[in-house]
This record gives sequence, C-alpha cells and structure tokens, in this order.
Amino acid sequence: MRMSGGAVVSFRLQPGASTWPRSAERLLRVERRVLRRCRVALCDRLLPADVAVMRSTGGAPDLVLDLTGGGAPPKGHRVLRPRYDGSESEAVALAALLDDRSPTITIEELGSGRVCASGIASLEASTGLTGRVENLFSRVAALFEIALASPRDAHPALPEREAPAHRGPVAFFLRGLARHGLRTIQNVSVHATHWQVGWRFNYGPGVLETGSLDGPRWHTLEEHDASFFADPFPVVWKGRPCVFFERYDYQTQKGTIFGQPFDLHGPMGAPQLALEEPWHLSYPFLIEHEGELYMVPEASASGAISIYRCAGFPFIWEKVADLLTDIRAADSTIFRHGGRFWMTSVTRDGTGGYSDTLTIHHAPDLLGPWQPHAHRPVLIDPRVARPAGAVVERDGVLLRPVQDCSTAYGMRVAVTRIDALTTEKFAQTPVAVIEPDSRWPASRIHTVNRWENLECIDGAVSTPRSTLLRGVTRALSPRELWRLG
Repeated sequence: MRMSGGAVVSFRLQPGASTWPRSAERLLRVERRVLRRCRVALCDRLLPADVAVMRSTGGAPDLVLDLTGGGAPPKGHRVLRPRYDGSESEAVALAALLDDRSPTITIEELGSGRVCASGIASLEASTGLTGRVENLFSRVAALFEIALASPRDAHPALPEREAPAHRGPVAFFLRGLARHGLRTIQNVSVHATHWQVGWRFNYGPGVLETGSLDGPRWHTLEEHDASFFADPFPVVWKGRPCVFFERYDYQTQKGTIFGQPFDLHGPMGAPQLALEEPWHLSYPFLIEHEGELYMVPEASASGAISIYRCAGFPFIWEKVADLLTDIRAADSTIFRHGGRFWMTSVTRDGTGGYSDTLTIHHAPDLLGPWQPHAHRPVLIDPRVARPAGAVVERDGVLLRPVQDCSTAYGMRVAVTRIDALTTEKFAQTPVAVIEPDSRWPASRIHTVNRWENLECIDGAVSTPRSTLLRGVTRALSPRELWRLG
C-alpha cells in the first residue's frame, strides 16, 4: 500500500502473545450483527487471505510497527510497539474497556524504551464493546502518526491509571442492557442534559484565577420554551454588554446563536436570534481585531471553520470567510501569542470520540492564512483536549480552560497553564479543576468565559419533557433541580 508522502506500507502476520477471551469474540460478533448490521469496523479481524494482498514485495523495512502484543520483535530494525496501562498485551486494554475505562496508550521504541507518544482515547461516542475497541484502535493509529512525525522527540508518559475490576464480557453485556433500558425510560420522561447559562457581575478574581466558583452569587439566564442555553460568551462592545450563546431547540434538534443584552443590573429584554445557518451552530467564540468584533461559531457539520463580522451590534452578523475547510472541528478558540494568532480545536476524522484530539493551527493574521501545527494532532486526551472558553493571559501566563470529558461529555472544567507554544511545540500543565457545587448546583459544567466584569458559566440539569412539569420545575430552586437531576 502506497501512502501519502511516498511511504510504502506492507503487512505481515506473525504469532503474538495476546489472546482475547472467546466470550469477548462472541460479543463482538453479536454486536456486528445487532448494532452495526455487519458494517465494517476497526476491530474486525483480518483473515490471512485479506493480508496476503498487502504483503511486502521484498526489501528491508525502515521501520516496523509491531502490533503482536508482546511477541518476539524483529531484529535489526527500529521497532515501535503500543502499550496499554504499561502492558504490551491487548488483553489489558480489553479489561479496561470492559471496566468502563479507557487505558493509557503509549507508543514505545523497543530497545531504547523511549516513549514516542502517549494518549487516552475518549469513549463518549462509543456503542457497545465494538465502539470502545474501535475508538481505542483509531487513537493507537493517530499516536503512531504522532510518533512518526517527531522521531527525535521524547514524550513524557501519562500517569498510570487505576487497575480495572476485571469484569467479563457477559457482565459488560448485561450492564449495557440495563443502562439502555434506563436511558430509554429517562429519555421518554426528561431531557437528561439540559444546559443552563449562569452569569454574574464580578469585580474581583474570577473562576480562572481562583480555580473555583467562589465570589458573587451566580444567576441563571431564564428560558422560555422547549430549548436549552449553553456555551455562553459575554462581551462588552462599545459600552453595551451582551451574552451570546447556543440555543438548542429540542423539536428541530438544531442549535442557533442567540444574544441576550444586559444593562448594569442584568438581562435586559428577551434574547434574540443573532446567527442561523442550515447546520447546527454552537460555541459562539468572540474576538476583537482592528476595531471590529468577530465571531467564530462551532459549525462542524458544515466541514469548515467560518468567521463572521458584527455588522450591527448585537444581532447583525455577516460571514467574512472560511478560515479552514475540509475539517470536522469543534469549539475553535483563537488567541494571540508571540506575534501570531493561534487556534485550538478538537477534531475528528470519522472514527473515535469527539473530545480527545487537540489540533492547533496558527496564522500571521486573524483572517489567515492558517497553517497546521507541526504535530497533528498535538495530543490525544479527553481530560485536557477540548476547549472550554477563551484563553486568557494573567501576569504573563496563558491560562486555557478545557473540558474534562474523561467520564462523560462536559462533566467538569480544568484550567491548564500553557508552558510552551511554538509552531513545533506545545505543552500545558493542569493547575485547577472546577466542578459544580452548591454555588452552581448542576451535574455538569463545560464553559467558562469573562469579558471585563461580566462572567459566565453553564451547567446541565435534567428537565421534564412535559410542558406542565417544566412549569413546576421552574418554581423550584436551582439546588432542588440539581437534586432531581
């Protein structure tokens, strides 16, 4: 097989050390018929006849990617091999997946023991054991790409994870059935993740500085129909404050961008539509540049990252350009550093989770041309990849809020400190974790933003689908709603 860049890839079957339990093999076969209707997946086993057409025509390889799971490595070649929670055996990875956990993946150079890449796959978009294995293997392939792109770089290994409980495939299957039944009942009666926008005027240190929700009391932006509000971005433009956010309509199952004007006391009037496209919009990132206000909303379904200029504040926006095309990117966040513009996004190439793969682009100007970072992707880790709001500078330090999606989408926000950022390097260190508590009683939190003294967050609660019951729950306090959720 000839790949891009002129590389030729060939395959060779070789006995390995890893064997999967027959019960796991049977479960994958059942899921292939029931869940995937015999569609191809990355976890499908290849037969010797399938590999025969891809075998080498001869010659010594420059590099061997060893997937045997601990077999004797080829001699006389540079060999890279994946490890799962420190083990070469795929059985260890399988045990972690059956325990509802994603193992730490490292790509190690045999002989030297050097870690060339490491990461953790997100399981948020997976269905059954098949989906989890497919997510895992898709990220193994991406980590091989990272290792090959930076052959001389040594990557620090991620901390080892807790040991799995060694549940078997049968127990996994039964738990999956029980969860499916509970979700079905829940989906009939409530919207399980109904996001709400919180706001406050804050004249002191905020969430990013304190690493907590301490400070003035949070207020909830009032909703009026069968929708939720999420991803708030406040702005004070020419003395006029406004909060832009995603409004998701449960009936159309589509997001649009709304704006809520504020005065010195709080929301002023009802929110109004600011931007709508044929596709879903969310995460209305805002940035000021050369006296103009711009918005870069998430529009991954469009296959592009587009930028809009405010032609009449706050509800008139016109499209300026597509900054990037042919890309499935979410939560693109732009900031200035070192004389350049930088854009962080999470990307997906058709497989795997939506929140574990961080991609960075850079440009000399806001409108481009945008170029990819030398490492594509920069990292794979659902705990610290997905943006959760604008990057801010405090005392010369760049603070980057990120979503921690390691257990589920948007569970909490982590604050990371960017330690290195060039066209060839990126490093960050988590410095705080922000979770919902009595000051913002919700089950999840995934966006933190501030413009001057107007600070916003969001959180998720469960709300009834019935209009009558929604009226009842509006009379309850946020903490009571949290308990119901």
